[in-house]
Amino acid sequence: MNNKKLPKRKQLRLKNFDYSQNNAFFITICIHNRNRLLGEVKETSVGATLCGRPNYPHKMIEKWLFEIQNKYLNTKIDYYVIMPDHIHFILFIEGDHTGSPLQDIIGWFKTMTTNDYIKGVKNKLYEPFNKHFWQRNYFEHVIRNENDLFECRKYIEQNLLKWIIDKK
Repeated sequence: MNNKKLPKRKQLRLKNFDYSQNNAFFITICIHNRNRLLGEVKETSVGATLCGRPNYPHKMIEKWLFEIQNKYLNTKIDYYVIMPDHIHFILFIEGDHTGSPLQDIIGWFKTMTTNDYIKGVKNKLYEPFNKHFWQRNYFEHVIRNENDLFECRKYIEQNLLKWIIDKK
């Protein structure tokens, strides 16, 4: 029996915060081990775009991202960007209700995209992955005001171009 103590995971969620109520969230979900499975960033005359061979799964990820709005009423996807190894998006939970908490929504999204990706691997459309498609957790930032929302949107808009600049 192994008596090693496991490292204590950092708590990412705000204590006593209701993640099912009316709010906006900036979400980041990373591919396991930051493997670049979702596409390639290419420089264009007006900035940058995510593209690649037809078998890159970024369109599948985009499809499930917008399915969140159908599955979970009173949710809205605002801005988003799909990067080669992660996704950023702003999710609004609107209305006076007690709906699904944010972690349930993200869990559903990760399950649906993982299952769809596995089907693509079996059909030789997508590159195989080792054990996990997404990293275990995700990052969320509670958007507190209009300026915060503006900054999150700006970050998303500039993320593809920043990828190009960082690689030079």
